[in-house]
Amino acid sequence: MKSIDLSEIVTPDVDRRQFLKGVGMAGASLVAGGLLVGCGGNGSNSPKATNTIDQQILGAAKIAEALAVTMYTSFNASPIFTACPASDQAYFTAALNEEMFHYNLLKSATGNTDAPTTYYFPTGMFTDTQTTINVMTTLEEAFVAAYLIGVSSLTTPALRVLAAQIMGIESDHRTLIRTAAGDLGLSTTTGLSGMAEVASPPNNSIYERTFGLTTISQVVTALTPFLSASSAHSVSAPFNPSFVPSNVGLVGNPPG
Repeated sequence: MKSIDLSEIVTPDVDRRQFLKGVGMAGASLVAGGLLVGCGGNGSNSPKATNTIDQQILGAAKIAEALAVTMYTSFNASPIFTACPASDQAYFTAALNEEMFHYNLLKSATGNTDAPTTYYFPTGMFTDTQTTINVMTTLEEAFVAAYLIGVSSLTTPALRVLAAQIMGIESDHRTLIRTAAGDLGLSTTTGLSGMAEVASPPNNSIYERTFGLTTISQVVTALTPFLSASSAHSVSAPFNPSFVPSNVGLVGNPPG
């Protein structure tokens, strides 16, 4: 079984234009419109993005959430999902819907423009169990790191709280993936560190890690390979921006 190498995630020579275009769409609409409540709020106390730093972070986060929705949509339709215990399947179904709620909230904050609608994953994704679990772990760890950057770099308390709120859910998802790894008979997962970590216990982080990522531009670099086809990222999967998430069994958690 193939393990994901960090070099497959952080690739310096890929085309970044599509990703950066999506990030740039945050633009002036963020400054004017602020961040709208996306899950049960009325927007009256919505956090406001006030400068370029906020725009870049929320624009990148929107694309990351679209990537996450695409990942879980494809995974939940794969034979690997079917092989998971019913309890894990319920977790993955909830994760998909949670990521779409996040996406819709961030979309409203970026001028209601959609993220790219096709993403590319490494060979073996959604068919080889070890590869799939490794890539999913890597991405969730990148998402956690991105929101930790948001906690330290966003310029208003409300936006920092929002980043922490979403980061906590992404951490839940990482633990879920590592739980599924054990249930599927895997002994290790290889995530953003590039080193295999024992899959038990699934919640093995004493503190959330940034893996050396300190700026949103580094996160953009790490996620860009998923935006275009290459020899390493040849498995395409569509993102449906019109997907309507279900809140059945979920608790609304409006920011602010």
